[in-house]
Amino acid sequence: MNWRIIYYNEKVQNEIDSWPVSIRAVYAPITERIVVFGPNLGMPFTRSIGDGLFEIRAKGREGIGRAFFCTVVGSKVMILHSFIKKSQKTPAKELAIARRRMKEVS
Repeated sequence: MNWRIIYYNEKVQNEIDSWPVSIRAVYAPITERIVVFGPNLGMPFTRSIGDGLFEIRAKGREGIGRAFFCTVVGSKVMILHSFIKKSQKTPAKELAIARRRMKEVS
């Protein structure tokens, strides 16, 4: 069964498209794997944040990108929010945005 990746809005997709090349070069194959194998790839590609929220983990030369996602009816993976990590710990405000958006689409 193939999965489909959709974005919460155009801004989220444009944000990811503006990531540095080395991070996008890791992100793209992860999303291709999700389409073929489903969202539960596990570490180091994806990780559960809890309560149905997951993250795509893309690390490149220029830094670390994170894209939060959830699954929705019909074998769809919705990318809710993305950002470039600047610290070891994921900022609470980034998680709050993703959780709020997940509630909207659930």
